Amino acid sequence: MDALIYLNGEKVDYENAKVSVEDRGFLFGDGIYEVIRVYNGRFFYLNRHIERLKKGAEQIYLDLDFGVENLVETIKKAVKESGFKDASVYVQVTRGAAPRQHAFPSNTKCTWLVIVREVKPQPQEYYENGVMAITVPDERWTRCNIKTVQLLANCIAKEKAKRAGAYEAIFHRGDIITEASSSNVFMVKDGKIFTHPANNLILHGITRYAVVEIIKNNNFELYEETFSKEKLFEADEVFLTGTMTEVMPIVKIDGKIIGDGVPGKITMKIMEDFRRLTETIDC
Repeated sequence: MDALIYLNGEKVDYENAKVSVEDRGFLFGDGIYEVIRVYNGRFFYLNRHIERLKKGAEQIYLDLDFGVENLVETIKKAVKESGFKDASVYVQVTRGAAPRQHAFPSNTKCTWLVIVREVKPQPQEYYENGVMAITVPDERWTRCNIKTVQLLANCIAKEKAKRAGAYEAIFHRGDIITEASSSNVFMVKDGKIFTHPANNLILHGITRYAVVEIIKNNNFELYEETFSKEKLFEADEVFLTGTMTEVMPIVKIDGKIIGDGVPGKITMKIMEDFRRLTETIDC
C-alpha cells in the first residue's frame, strides 16, 4: 500500500496499523478527522485544519491528550519521510478503547492516526468542461460543523451520485441547499455569488474559507445566505469547493443544464486564483 502511517505517534507498516475492536471510533463513530493537502511540499493552511480539529474536539468533549504540538510535528515528519511532493494527510482522533457503553469512559487515551498518501490530480477535463451533480435530501444530524467520522449519510449520498454517473451529490434540507457530500456549494446569479452561511448545518470548509477570501479580493458580491433548489437550477454558474475537490465547476444538476452548460467566467477566475494560492501558501 502506497501510504506512510503513524499510529499513536509511532511509525508503523500498513499491515501492522491496527486498533482495538473496542475503539470508540469503530463502535460509535466517536471521533473527528481532517484531510490536509500538500502542494509541492507546502502545506495548504495546516494551521486552519489544526484549529478546526481543536474546536471540534472541544465540542465533543474530547481531550487531545497526546498534545497538538506533537500532532503537528508528526504530520510534518510523516510528509517529509513520505517523499511525496503532492500529498494528502488524513488525521483521525478517537476517544480510544473502552468496554462498550454510551457514556464517555474515564481515563482512556485517544487513538490518533496520521496517513500520508500521494495525490493523483483529478482529470483536467473536469475543470475545463465541468462535471455533473445530483440533489439528495440532507439526512445528516444537525451538527455538520463538527468534522466527525460519522459519515454514513455522506457515503450513501456519494454512492447515489456514483450510480447516477455524477461527480457529486448536493444536499437539501426541505427546499434549502446546504452543501454536498464532501464539498461546499456556491452559485452565481447575475454576477452575485451565494453560499450557505457557515452555521451548524454545513462544514466550515478550509477551501471554502480560502475561496471566500478570493471572492472578496476580487470585489465580487458575496451573499452568505440560504437559497432554494429552484434558485440553484436557475443559477448562471455553480461550483464546489473542497480539499480534494479544490474549485470544481458544475454544469448539470439532476439532468438540468446550468447556465450555458460550460464553466462560467467567475468560476474560472476563482479557479485560477485558487491555483495561484496553492503555489504560495505554506502554513
